[in-house]
This record gives sequence, C-alpha cells and structure tokens, in this order.
Amino acid sequence: MEKTRRNIWTASAAELRKLKVLTACGMLCALALVLNMTTTFNIGPYIRIGVSGIPAQIADYLFGPVVGGIFGGVLDVVKYMLRPDGNFFPGFTVSGIVGGMIYGMILYRHKLSLPRIFAAEFAVKLIVNVGLNTLWLNMLYGKALAVLLPSRCLSNLIMLPIDTILLYLVLRVLDGPMKRMLAE
Repeated sequence: MEKTRRNIWTASAAELRKLKVLTACGMLCALALVLNMTTTFNIGPYIRIGVSGIPAQIADYLFGPVVGGIFGGVLDVVKYMLRPDGNFFPGFTVSGIVGGMIYGMILYRHKLSLPRIFAAEFAVKLIVNVGLNTLWLNMLYGKALAVLLPSRCLSNLIMLPIDTILLYLVLRVLDGPMKRMLAE
C-alpha cells in the first residue's frame, strides 16, 4: 500500500515534465476561468455554487496529486487576479492545493467508478469546504463557527450527490478522448 501511494506521487511529479500535460493544464485552466466568470453564483456571502471546479478535477484525475495541487494553487491565484472578491487570502490558495491533492490521490490511475468519485467528493467537501474554508471565513470575517457551519454543511450535503454524478458523467465522456490525446 505504501509503495503504491509513493508511486502515485512520483508518477504525478513525472507528469510535470511532459509538454502535453502542461498544455492540457493550460487549456483546463482557461476553461476553469471562463466557467468561474460565467457559471458561478453566490448564495449569501459565504456560499458559492458553480461548475468552475470541474476542469481542475479533470486535471487531478488525469495527472495526479502533485499536478493537481499545483494546478489548484495556481488557479486560485489567477482567479483572484482576474476577478478579485475582496482582499486576497492565502488560506483559499491552500484549500485549492489540498483539494487538488485529495482528488489526485483518490482518482489518479484508478478505475473510474461512482463510489470512488463519491469518496473524493466527500473527502474534499468535508476537509476543504466544511473544514478549511469555514476556518478561513471565520478568520476573515470573525463570524463564529457555530454560525457558519450549519449552512456550509447543508450546502455541501446537498451538493455532494449532484457534484458526484456531474463529475462522474463528465469524466466518463472525456476519459477516453483525453487519454488518447495525451498518449499521441
């Protein structure tokens, strides 16, 4: 098990040397930026709903936790530079990195399945969305965790099956063509 985990990290790090991977990440980043500007909706000051995370999740699935973490961190900074919402807070960049690493660890080089995607979505929603991001909002706005947690838990609980099915469908459609394109 430990050797397999180490192999995933090394294989993912090796992906960074491939020009096709860097090009694909650039295109996925551009797609994420467009989706962020066109499909993201705020529900109150602390809850955002959108599909701009799907390109990052595709990168995490295809290229693993090292590329996913870097992609998530860079994407957060670029998103802020193009569409600043208040002051920059590096905690959300950490969340992007951690989220990319979690998706990459669970999805990279594994057979695509609904339970695996559910596990990845659940882990990211629990650790990053409900855990880290709620902490960052608490630090930024001084709202008590008891005030923030219920609505954040509810929104993530509602979005869990929706995001799971959406990501599964997107990856099922793009899996073959993306892997063939990267192999050529």
